[in-house]
Amino acid sequence: MKRVKLVVAYDGTAYHGWQVQPGAPTIEGELNRVLRALLDEEIKVIGASRTDAGVHALCNVAVFDTDTRIPAEKIAYALNQRLPEDIRIQASEETAPDFHPRHCDSRKTYEYRILNAQFPLPTKRLYAHFTYVPLDVDRMKQAALYLIGEHDFKSFSSPAAAVESTVRTIYQLAVTKEEDEIIIRVCGNGFLYNMVRIIAGTLIEAGRGSMEPERIKEILAAKDRAAAGPTAPACGLTLIKYEFL
Repeated sequence: MKRVKLVVAYDGTAYHGWQVQPGAPTIEGELNRVLRALLDEEIKVIGASRTDAGVHALCNVAVFDTDTRIPAEKIAYALNQRLPEDIRIQASEETAPDFHPRHCDSRKTYEYRILNAQFPLPTKRLYAHFTYVPLDVDRMKQAALYLIGEHDFKSFSSPAAAVESTVRTIYQLAVTKEEDEIIIRVCGNGFLYNMVRIIAGTLIEAGRGSMEPERIKEILAAKDRAAAGPTAPACGLTLIKYEFL
C-alpha cells in the first residue's frame, strides 16, 4: 500500500464544488470515478481545500491510498487521458503514508478577479466578476490593511460553517489593478467557508464608496455575518498556491 499525492488544476464552472454530493458533478467525484476505473480499486481521495461551487484552482492537493504497481509519477499521465478537459493533474508523486493535506500547517493563496469596465468581456465571464460601477482601488487597499494579521473572522464566514474556531491569520492581502482588472490576492493559514468571497464583496463595497475603509475594524469586532459586505460571485475566485510548512 502506498499513498499518492496529486496536484489538481480545474475550471470549477461546471461543478458543484470539490466535495462529493449525491446527484451532482464534483471534482472529488470525478477523481474517484476515474481512479477506480484506472486502478480497479475502491478509491476515495482526500482533498486539501474543499473549494465551493464554481471556484477554480491551479494547485489543489489530494491524496489517496493504492496497491497499484503503476509508478506514482506516471499516474498523472494516465489520469489526464481519462479525466474531463476541465480537470488536469499537474503532478503525482508518492508521499509519506501518514501525510494528510488538511492536518498539517500550510499557507493558501487565493486570487479574486474583478473586471471593472463599461461592458463585460465574454472571454472573462467565467473567471472574473464583472461590475461597471467604478471602484476606487486606493480605498480597497486601505480597507484590506485592517484584515492583515490574526483576527476572529466570524463576520467573514457563512453561518453554515461548522468549525471549532473562526480565528485565522492573513499574512498578505494585496489589491492591484491591471488595465480593467482588479486583483485581490490573499494568503493565509486557512480560510472559513466563503471567507475569501466575503472579503472580496466587502472590499468592493469600500471601493464603490458604500462604506469607509476604517469600518473593517467594526465589522471584525461585530463577529456577525450581517455586518460584512455581500458574498462575491464564485467565478472570480481561484486557488493559485498551496504551501505545506
